Amino acid sequence: MWVRFPPGPLHLSCKLREGRTFAAERSMSTAMKTMIALLVIALVALPVTALGWARAQTAPAVVAVPATDHAPKDGTQDGPKDESMTTPATKKYSRPGYDITPLSRARVEELAKKLDPEAYRVTQKAGTEAAFCGTLLDNHKDGTYCCVVCGLPLFSSANKFNSGTGWPSFFQPFDIEHVLAHEDNAYGMQRVEINCARCSAHLGHVFDDGPKPTGLRFCLNGAALKFYAKDEARGPESSPITGETAYFAGGCFWGIEHYFQQAPGVISAESGYMQGSSAKPDYKEVCGQDGTPASKRPEGYRPHAEAVKVVFDPTQISYQQLLQGFFEMHDPTQLNRQGPDDGTQYRSGLYTVGDRQLTEAKAFVAQLGAKSSFNGRKIVTEIEPAKAFVDAEEYHQDYLEKNPSRSCYIGKPWWLRPNEPAMPVTTPVTTPTTTPTTTPATR
Repeated sequence: MWVRFPPGPLHLSCKLREGRTFAAERSMSTAMKTMIALLVIALVALPVTALGWARAQTAPAVVAVPATDHAPKDGTQDGPKDESMTTPATKKYSRPGYDITPLSRARVEELAKKLDPEAYRVTQKAGTEAAFCGTLLDNHKDGTYCCVVCGLPLFSSANKFNSGTGWPSFFQPFDIEHVLAHEDNAYGMQRVEINCARCSAHLGHVFDDGPKPTGLRFCLNGAALKFYAKDEARGPESSPITGETAYFAGGCFWGIEHYFQQAPGVISAESGYMQGSSAKPDYKEVCGQDGTPASKRPEGYRPHAEAVKVVFDPTQISYQQLLQGFFEMHDPTQLNRQGPDDGTQYRSGLYTVGDRQLTEAKAFVAQLGAKSSFNGRKIVTEIEPAKAFVDAEEYHQDYLEKNPSRSCYIGKPWWLRPNEPAMPVTTPVTTPTTTPTTTPATR
């Protein structure tokens, strides 16, 4: 958006159609510009890196896959020989559940052919539309601004503000994973360009002179956006994936959540509490639930478990594959504890959604119990229909990403051991029609 970027004070002069001139001056040292560029790139573009915090010397034993039509009958880990079956799915999802898998160049070119000349120039040739001339600059309707090329939601009207620059401006994206950023040194300027994460369409640039809470100004070309009003129907390319939900309890939810987030085909993983009597549990209550005298507990009282809600794409990863990874993460023979963590909230549990999950979970555990994976120790994992899931406090969400120096007593699942296969996805698994009597709460 900046026309020139000389070494001294920055001067922007944009000649408008009305013949007016818009000018803005500001000073910024080279060091400051570099720091800001790096900060913005870190905030907007960098994906969260996997943390190497699992302790190998204390990790549970590797679980042998229960015998199925696609797994070895002798309990070994050899798995299928077809290499296509051992490679994790390549689909990538954002936390809100959108498919952000990068499109092939051929697919982008196919979509770009449908654009009008101005949208093509801006998105495919990194062009800039004239200031104060875009159709979306003065749009004050509630809704979502999507990529004009591929339809991915990029910005929300809730984060739009009037910057006075002549281009639609936002202080944060729809989701941090939907927009990519990189240094742009074209035309002798130092800027940070922003692109659509799915199709790489040029969107505009981001600057450090925005309002709170981010202090950023995402300066957009209106020609790169397609606006959908709040109640307007959107196509599948602009809608989240309809996933299947499963619930797992295997000790401290920090590690279980963290590893499930890295599984191929998993859309989201969230920490919370479930299966207990209290309607609104919090961390303090759950940690102290075992210390409450029986005489002070209500009739029929049951303690909560620290659990993880996993939403996944069943066409990319099956429930049985998630079960395999789950039992590789923890020791299901430990009753009401996991490693050094002791208490009923750390119990092992599978809380199923629908009859199919319940049947598959019971069959998986039964076959696993018949193996020699745990040296004859009995599996104590409880299996029952899911009750209401209550989100844990915000500081528990993504805990190990926020606190990389912390760790959990947990083993690595198959998707973090690339040389070891998982049971293949053979056919898409449909979402079960039978649901629990109590619908799990959504975050």
